[in-house]
Parts: sequence; structure tokens; C-alpha cells
Amino acid sequence: MSQLKIYNTLAREKQVFTPIEPGKVGMYVCGMTIYDYCHIGHARMMMAFDVIYRWLKVSGYQVTYVRNITDIEDKIIKRAVENGESIFSLTSRFEKYMDEDTAALGILPPDVVPHATAYVPQMLSIIAQLEQKGLAYKSDDGDVNFSVRNFPGYGKLSGKSLDDLRAGERVDVNAGKRDPLDFVLWKASKESEPDEVKWDSTWGSGRPGWHIECSAMSCATLGQHFDIHGGGADLQFPHHENEIAQSEGAFGHPMTNYWVHNGFVRVVNEETQVAEKMGKSLNNFFTIRDVLKLYDAEVIRFFILRGHYRSPLNYGVANLEDAKSALTRLYTALAGIDSGAAAPEVDWNEAHAIRFREAMDDDFNTPIAIAVLFDLATELNKSKSAEYARQFKALAAVLGLLERSPQAFLQGGVEEGGMDEAAIVDAIARRGEAKKARNFAESDSIRAGLLAAGIVLEDKPDGTSNWRRA
Repeated sequence: MSQLKIYNTLAREKQVFTPIEPGKVGMYVCGMTIYDYCHIGHARMMMAFDVIYRWLKVSGYQVTYVRNITDIEDKIIKRAVENGESIFSLTSRFEKYMDEDTAALGILPPDVVPHATAYVPQMLSIIAQLEQKGLAYKSDDGDVNFSVRNFPGYGKLSGKSLDDLRAGERVDVNAGKRDPLDFVLWKASKESEPDEVKWDSTWGSGRPGWHIECSAMSCATLGQHFDIHGGGADLQFPHHENEIAQSEGAFGHPMTNYWVHNGFVRVVNEETQVAEKMGKSLNNFFTIRDVLKLYDAEVIRFFILRGHYRSPLNYGVANLEDAKSALTRLYTALAGIDSGAAAPEVDWNEAHAIRFREAMDDDFNTPIAIAVLFDLATELNKSKSAEYARQFKALAAVLGLLERSPQAFLQGGVEEGGMDEAAIVDAIARRGEAKKARNFAESDSIRAGLLAAGIVLEDKPDGTSNWRRA
């Protein structure tokens, strides 16, 4: 049997996964800062760790998956003030939207969802420990900062030396800091800020800095030392680098054994066909909610899973259309085969399942795992075997795919201005009558009209026709 290997960003290599406690896994993933709708980049991150969560459980581990909510941060305060609403009103609304969007994409909810505002006492405790160890200081402006140069290991995750880090490059420059590289742990309150973002502390009224939030929440939910810490590649520096400094500086030992980061989403410019970094300033920013208006949720899930989680993912119309066609091929292979009503279980001794497991154990290689599904689809198209169909569906379900009936997927969804099912059935019936009357010109005209409307007919030997949406 293959062994699970995970690419550890800190070690810069794949390593055999060995949990701290046999049979159990603690995984913390940096979640959303909730003041707006989640975008396709957020979907990619949550999908990556959804698959990791699923595979760890399939592999027999008892998993505690923690994904936090940042519900106090500069952008949140700014947006709430602009809207004239409370912080809680803003964040609770967008958390609800996030949950709706992730549920649509088949992303399983984490086991624990800590909110930053509920862990301020734990944050203050860590800051106090850092101050006692000479790693934190209060500046003249009232902020409490982390002293980067007093922590010897700073830069080990990102591979950056202190000499490489220059003020102004993703570093918050503040006149109250002793060193431009230092980062804030506790922000002194401003009179202009709402009272709900002000907490009392030893250092005066204030609120936590972003980085300390995750150190406190991960420690409170999983302990000072846990198995996996994950997030997007954009968090590797400075956020995760700063988490290491805070947690290891306070507790004196490693915070996590495996650092896991998913790749960026790049948007394909439809005019130039060049992939660009996604961003609001480039006007190529797509929310999950907007994409769900254009494509079936499972098509989006399949599109994301076709890329390895660490690789860049190019988002574009051609890529999504290709994913739609590919997923359609998988569902078509199942059409007309009775695989049983109950959810099938994987036979892990079967040849395709062995290859599937080897792929997933190799740093969660979903592209290879999906290639195995296509091989099974080819076998199904030849044999129409119910046994193969059950294995096919069971393996796909490990990735959260093919969990609907083929008919539900192939005939589901009506685009704006598209034909509904009643109109399609009526057209097929009229075509049948035309064929019986040997009016082949009329029959061909109806078929062409359906195809123009995005409806593909598949004639069967018995004279009936199946249909699906293109």
C-alpha cells in the first residue's frame, strides 16, 4: 500500500505524512476575511483543503479540520463604517453568503469555525508572553509590535533573509516601530473607530493585529503543536511567516509539522488569451456567486480539481467549457447503467482504485486521480458493466463528483432564454411523428432547431431519443 506524502513548504519537498498522534490529524487553514463575497480564488483555496480533508478521512484518520473566520480587520471596519452598519451585521451577512456558495460547490464545512472576535483573551495572553521574552514592545503610538530581529528563525518559511526584506515590500511601515520589518500585534484604538472594535488590555484600549489572530485560534482549537497548517500561497509571506514567529516565539517549539499552500488563480484575458493575476484593479475579479450564474456548480468543482492544488489555475471561458465537456463525458458513460440506488463503496483492491489511491497519496494529485476516472469511463463505454459503474461512482464521490444521476446532470439547468424540459419533450415527440411519416426534412429541421438551442439528441436503436444539454 502506498504511503501518503505531502509537499511541506517549510521543507521544500514531499515528505511522508506522520501524524503527531497515531490515527488523528489536526489541520488549521486560514479562512476568509468576511466583508465581501468570496471570489474564485477563495473557492480554489477552500476546494484544495476540502479534498485534503476528504482524503485524510478516506485514509482512516480522525480529522479535526479548523478553518477560521476573520471578523475584525481594517477592511471590515472601513466597509462597515461606509455602509453605516455594525461590524457584526456586515460579517454575519457575508459569512452566510460564503456558506451558501461553498455548499453549492460541494465543499464540506470544517469541524471547527473559530471567529477572531471570540479569541481576543487568548491573543492578549500570547502577546504578554512575547513581551516577557523580549519579542514584543509597546511603541510611542500605543501599538504593540513584534521585534522581528529578536527572533532568529524569521524568514525560514518564505526563504527570505532579513537583508532581503525591505521596508515597503508587503511590510507595514509605521513611524512607531523600532525596525521597519516589525509587525503589529496590538493596535491602539482610534477615536474614529466604532466601540465594538475596542478591547481593554494591559497596553490600553485596542484591537488585535491580523497575524496574532491565527496564532491564538490555532493554539486554542488544536494546541500549541499540530499536524497541518494551510492556506493560499499569498499567505506564505508575511502572514504565515509571522504566525511562526509569534507561536514559536511564545511557546518555544514548532507550531506545525506540515505547511501546505495552494497555488494562485490566474484569469485568462479573453482578447489576448494571456493569463493574468486576478485582481479588482485589473477588472478581472470574479465572485463565486457570479460564476455560479454561468456554470453548473459541479462543472466549477471539476474545473478546479483538474489542476493540482499547488499549481497555478487559469480561469477562462475556454477552460470552463472544456471542463463542462469533460464532465459531460463522465456522466454520459454512466447513462443507462443501473449501478444501484445506494451510494457504492470503493473496492480498494481493484486495479483502478489502486492507481487512484497512489495518485491521491502522492500529495493529493487530483489530475491523475481524474485521469483514472476517465480510464474507467472508457471501460464503461465498452462493457456497460454495473460493477464498473459502481466503482466509477464510488471513486468519483471521494472527490465530491458524479453524485447526481446522469439524467439530472445532463438535462439539468436552463440558461436564460433556453428551452425548458416540456418544450424539449414536445419537440422530440413532433420529430418522432415526422420520422414515422417519413418526413425526414421536418425531422432534420427539428433536430437542427434543438441543437441550435443547445439540446443534443442521441437516437437509440428502438427509435426513441435521449437528450442532454450541450
